[in-house]
Amino acid sequence: MVRNVAGLLPELEEEDFYLLSGVEQGMRFSEWVQREKLPEFANLTEEEVDYRLERCLKRGLIEKKTIQYEGYTLQFEGYDTLALRALVQRDTISEFGSPLGVGKESDVYEVRSYKPLALKYHREGYTNFREVHKERDYASDREHVSWMYTARKAAEREYDILEELYPDVSVPRPIDQNRHAIVMEKMDGVELSRTKLDDDQVLGVLDLLLSEIARAHEHGYVHADMSEYNVFVSEDGVRIFDWPQAVPTDHENAAEFLRRDLSNAIGYFRRKYPQHVPDDLDEAEVARAIEDEAFETVTAFTA
Repeated sequence: MVRNVAGLLPELEEEDFYLLSGVEQGMRFSEWVQREKLPEFANLTEEEVDYRLERCLKRGLIEKKTIQYEGYTLQFEGYDTLALRALVQRDTISEFGSPLGVGKESDVYEVRSYKPLALKYHREGYTNFREVHKERDYASDREHVSWMYTARKAAEREYDILEELYPDVSVPRPIDQNRHAIVMEKMDGVELSRTKLDDDQVLGVLDLLLSEIARAHEHGYVHADMSEYNVFVSEDGVRIFDWPQAVPTDHENAAEFLRRDLSNAIGYFRRKYPQHVPDDLDEAEVARAIEDEAFETVTAFTA
């Protein structure tokens, strides 16, 4: 788990951020930035670079490695610090709260501004860069691709998709984005995987979920990673989150991904509430109705 860097912001000085930004700039060209290039990238003197390197190394924001040259790279904590500072400077965030969820590809924290919000740091590439890069076409036009670039592209893609879907599809409202970080509306409710539905709620919640999948398709997207772990259930209905891997409906594999999403969603309800899900509920039939935009309500499928 990458540690929370919010407490570091007050003790960092302007020149520390120049140094971090300089390392970030250099990482566009290589994973390890040569020491002699940092004065130019950071717009600092040689002496100032040495002092700032020591301060940032001590706080775990960068890492040093001697290979054929003395090189430096950002740690995720350093990248978090740059993104968080930008969001604070834009008055998007005023207070930092407790973790809401920590996963393989993201960390989510509660933050505050005019109301409680959620800050999501994308972690794609931090531990599984090669696998993520292979599955998600973020960087086919670049020679050098780093975990930093992969995480930023994931955040940009998710933010753009949320902006296109909200409010017509029940997704978190996007608020702001910087680098690999997204600020969005904090969701009410409980994750579907941890929800125990009453007998008379099961088909209603399944109806809502399939309807949102259909509505997203009408707006041009297939989630492509649907599971009980990225759906929130509340008194207001269901809300689907985690969209960085979504594909447009004209993607060559969109039909396959849609059927997989439906299989995952219906399969979860079938496993957990077998007595309530009709045996003849067919994922392929539901998918065809969605693709034909004949999916006005799922009631006919779950009746």
